[in-house]
Amino acid sequence: MNWVIVILTFDVEPDCPPFLWSERGLKEGLPRILELLDKHEVPGTFFFTAKWAERYQELVDEIRERHELGCHGYAHERFDKLSLKEAESVIEKAKKVLGDVKSFRAPNLKLPLEYYKILKDNGFLVDSSKALHKGWKGIREVNGVLEVPVYTTSLVTRLPWRIQLRWHKKNNRVKVLMFHPWEFVKMPINHRPDCWFGTGKKALDLLDKIIGFYKSQGAEFLTLVDFYHIYVKNKDLY
Repeated sequence: MNWVIVILTFDVEPDCPPFLWSERGLKEGLPRILELLDKHEVPGTFFFTAKWAERYQELVDEIRERHELGCHGYAHERFDKLSLKEAESVIEKAKKVLGDVKSFRAPNLKLPLEYYKILKDNGFLVDSSKALHKGWKGIREVNGVLEVPVYTTSLVTRLPWRIQLRWHKKNNRVKVLMFHPWEFVKMPINHRPDCWFGTGKKALDLLDKIIGFYKSQGAEFLTLVDFYHIYVKNKDLY
């Protein structure tokens, strides 16, 4: 396996919106993630919905101190459903809560290209709202913001190890892996399968295995904003 950069990202939101909206992921799942990252001594990028950041300030402070805090909108709005003016208002409102954050991810991985200028105007440097599995090609600048796409859907990282391993063995140089805190709490089987399949301890054990696998291959773990600073100095390598 060639040398790769791994960026572990977590969309911190209520449980599987818009289907549940409970907060077990925030209360139970997020502390489990932080404990596991401490065990492996690797960083994470946590895209926090600002409305819930106001309720869980201690966790926000812990993330800001030890990892990277990013923005995931204010109340998990679908930006592809908002006008340009509405999107601008939501991002400004979220920034007032989260402070000087530099990375962004839109809920549902939906961010119209013309809205990247709003990110730029609000001080964001890097975004991860696109995905390779949805057809986005590579890392590139959009309206002054660096777009570093998600490598694969979070549902893949809940598949049995022997199945998902083939995704991890692919030779992509930069792998942005996407998770949600609610995935690490056993969700009730009464909604869409992607809201409950493989959740709970199984998901946590798989995250442990994923990190261990990449560490065994000599991968470098970075936050999204740390990768941004490396990229702008070494664009030809990526």
